[in-house]
Amino acid sequence: MNNKKRLGVFKFASCDGCQLQLLSCEDELLELAETIEIAHFLEASSFVQEGPFDIALVEGSLSTSVDVDRIHKIRSSSKTLVAIGACATSGGVQALRNWGDHDEFVAAVYASPQYVDSLSTSTAIADHVPVDFELRGCPIDKRQLLEVIGALIADRKTRTPRHSVCIDCKRRGTVCLAVTRQQPCLGPITQTGCGAICPAYDRPCYGCFGPAAQVNCPALSEHYLAGDTTETTLLHALRNVSAAANVFQIESDRIESAHPESTQ
Repeated sequence: MNNKKRLGVFKFASCDGCQLQLLSCEDELLELAETIEIAHFLEASSFVQEGPFDIALVEGSLSTSVDVDRIHKIRSSSKTLVAIGACATSGGVQALRNWGDHDEFVAAVYASPQYVDSLSTSTAIADHVPVDFELRGCPIDKRQLLEVIGALIADRKTRTPRHSVCIDCKRRGTVCLAVTRQQPCLGPITQTGCGAICPAYDRPCYGCFGPAAQVNCPALSEHYLAGDTTETTLLHALRNVSAAANVFQIESDRIESAHPESTQ
C-alpha cells in the first residue's frame, strides 16, 4: 500500500527562485522521496499527475484572471496549501503596479496592449483562497522549507521563527547600520529567515521576509525621518520585495499621504 503523501508544486507570477530552493535540497530530496510522491512539479519534470494533492506548494502572485481561476482549482484539489515566497505571500516586487496606472504600464511595454490579459493588481494567494501556511522570503530559506514539508509529512505543527532580523544581526556580531551609519534598515520590523545577510555586507535590510510579529512600523519610520532619511528613501525601502505585505503597505500609504511630494 502506498502511504506517501502526494505533493504538487505550482507557479504563478514569479521568478521560479522559490521552487529552485526545493530542487537545491538535493540530498534531502532523496530522503523526502521515501515519504512523498511528487505528482506535479513542472520545474523538475514534464510528467505530471492530476490531483488530489496532500500538499500543494504555490509560488507566485496572482496577476491575471486566468491565475484567479486556476488557484481556486488548486485549492479545491489540495488538502494543505502552502504559499511560498514573497510573491505568493505579499504580491512580490511586481505589486508595485498596485500604486501605478496599470493601463499606462501595459501600453508602454506592449505594442498591442488590447491583447494582454492582466489585472491591475498583483496580489497574494491568501487574498483569493484560504492558505494553511505562509513561508516567506525572496527566495524562501531551504531549511525552513524542509521544516515545513517535514512537519506536514509528520502531521505536526510547523516550527519556523518569527522574530526580527535584528536578533540575527546580534547573533552574528554585525554592527547595527541604523545606529552607526543612520541607514534606513528594515531589520527591526522584518521577520527572520535570511540570516541577516544584507546587514552583514553593509547593506540595510530590504524586508524580503515581510513583517515580523507585532511590529511598530510608524515608530521606526518617525525615528528615521527625524534623522537624515528622506520620505522618498523610506517609501522606496517599504515598497520593495514585500511592498504589499499588509503592515508595510499601510505604513507606506501613511507616509505617502502625509508627504505626497515623496512620490514626485
